[in-house]
Amino acid sequence: MPESPDGFPGAGSQAETPGSSARTHGNFDEAAEVLTVVGLGADGWDGLAPAARAVVESAEVLMGSARQLALVPEVNAERVAWPSPLSESLPGLLATHRGQQICVLASGDPTFHGIGTTLTRLLGAHAVRVIPHPSSVSLACARLGWPQDQVAVISLVGHPLELVHPHIQPGRRLVVLSWGAHTPSKVAGLLTARGYGASEFTVLEQLGSAQQRVRSTRADEWDHEVDALNVIGVVCKADAGAPLLPTSPGLPDSAYESDGQLTKREVRAVTLSRLAPVPGQLLWDVGGGAGSIAIEWLRHHPSCRAVAIERDPDRARRLDRNAATLGVSVRTVVGAAPGELAGLEAPDAVFVGGGATIPGVIETCWEALKPSGRLVVNGVTLETEALIARWYAELGGDLVRLSVQRASPVGGMTGWRPAMPVTIWSVTK
Repeated sequence: MPESPDGFPGAGSQAETPGSSARTHGNFDEAAEVLTVVGLGADGWDGLAPAARAVVESAEVLMGSARQLALVPEVNAERVAWPSPLSESLPGLLATHRGQQICVLASGDPTFHGIGTTLTRLLGAHAVRVIPHPSSVSLACARLGWPQDQVAVISLVGHPLELVHPHIQPGRRLVVLSWGAHTPSKVAGLLTARGYGASEFTVLEQLGSAQQRVRSTRADEWDHEVDALNVIGVVCKADAGAPLLPTSPGLPDSAYESDGQLTKREVRAVTLSRLAPVPGQLLWDVGGGAGSIAIEWLRHHPSCRAVAIERDPDRARRLDRNAATLGVSVRTVVGAAPGELAGLEAPDAVFVGGGATIPGVIETCWEALKPSGRLVVNGVTLETEALIARWYAELGGDLVRLSVQRASPVGGMTGWRPAMPVTIWSVTK
């Protein structure tokens, strides 16, 4: 039971423009009338508190999905079903009904992956009043006996299935918000393919209604048709030999498809420690290669963002495949720096893993970097090391040389084989 308007996935997601306000769209001014959003459960009118019912009964305009509008009785109000696409139509729709008492119907808690968040971004908090209903996550956790503060919530409403990947960890409890009747079988298949087929897999349908149904199996045994209004509970249990892919830096090199242009595991972990991922911040990965730096930056937190610049189209496609496999979304720009850097949003951190010696690359990255931003440049050639040394002399920062040796057979015994040393320069603006 996703907390968003039925049929219009992602209406309250990060795809909406952050910072939208009433002044931006001109629908409401500082002294605007207040629009009220009422959260509904699957039990509809019977589950509404008196205050919520009063808002619906006094409204001049009721807005919502066809399903939501059908859950409330006939009142003396114009009924407006959401058009498609909702995000593009919403400002004009609100302007059309300006001056009227508007009540927007929503699923569950309207500010949890829902239309309440969309409207607040669009109009400003001063113009939106929200009356929440228990969210589908609250209802699911209550039914399963799970503490809400110890579950990971993943919304697949308007989002790719692969977003589940970073959350699949041994013993982790997940609540997945479904995007229709097809979602449970897809999530079960993903868990099974990942080596977590033994996971406890529960699908909860029509929570809170008279038609509520709860069914549990192993993920690899799930084979049921379900109602479109459902959420999924998972207790992750790894099969023997399932790969461990934590969200901490330094995934195994084998986790990536690569043609050799891959920042190796040990160097990657040190590099990311210098980049210092912070929730919500943006990374430029210049010379993306296999995409490992951008991908592990993104796996740090769901709100992290990354742009990878890769001039080789084949590598760019490989980078995108790696990102999908590991459950993140990288914006990949195909082309060469510094030219392709023009017009990109200013970054909070920049990693230059390739092309540092191309004229203008480091200069452009440094100039674009936000105050307190981090620049990290890795080099393995004498030419790149010489360039790094000059920039270090000018800007300071931290300069280290990392040498890694791996055990390898030497005849019938074992010896050390060194990898090429890597020079890492990091500096804060």
